[in-house]
Amino acid sequence: MHHRTEMDVETNYVDSHGQSEIGFGITRLLGFELKPRLKRINHTKLYVPDGELRAAVPDLVPVLARRGPIRWDLIAEQYDQLVRYATAIDNRTASTEAILRRFTRAATHPTYQAMLEVGRAQRTIFLCRYLRSREEQREVNSGLNVMESWDGANSQIHYGKAGDIASNRRDEQEMSVLCLHIAQAAMVYVNTLMIQEILAGEEWVEIFTSEDYRGLTPLIWAHVAMHGEFKLNMNSP
Repeated sequence: MHHRTEMDVETNYVDSHGQSEIGFGITRLLGFELKPRLKRINHTKLYVPDGELRAAVPDLVPVLARRGPIRWDLIAEQYDQLVRYATAIDNRTASTEAILRRFTRAATHPTYQAMLEVGRAQRTIFLCRYLRSREEQREVNSGLNVMESWDGANSQIHYGKAGDIASNRRDEQEMSVLCLHIAQAAMVYVNTLMIQEILAGEEWVEIFTSEDYRGLTPLIWAHVAMHGEFKLNMNSP
């Protein structure tokens, strides 16, 4: 939410554990889309917008949720509160954790229930689009692979103390992460210069295809000595 980037972020790619009905609801209210790569997609249920649709699609009954249709009336009733909480998160007047903690203490809270209904509707829309569109599946897989590569590089660079941030102080945690990002950005910059120097030769124009160029990434570290070099002089005591 507050990553200090100038980019207009429209999508958040996550793995199976990063999605939930409440997650779909909050991201929809905040104006960006949650796109998970679902591991057990065959166990995910769809929600119908109204009761009449269930009878109209008998072949889809096995994948439809057993509960009733989405409660649009509850969403309309709690709409102002939904916008209020989303605005509070966006303006940092309240943290997402604090709001969800308040809701989980009273799961029957009508605003929380309305947010779940929004999430159920949004997840159903995403699943229908995901199942019918090969491009959507490739986009989610590609976007998540980028983040997994980024996290993998961070794990390699931040090897001290098993990669854990030991401090409980927020300023020290932020400093550790910022230093980690600087180190990774420097590695990516050097890799980019090396790849450009190699591919500057004319012989690569005929060898490389569009698929080869699409697979190029500067986020590689197999050639980097993360722990430095230790030169031993075996001729001296």
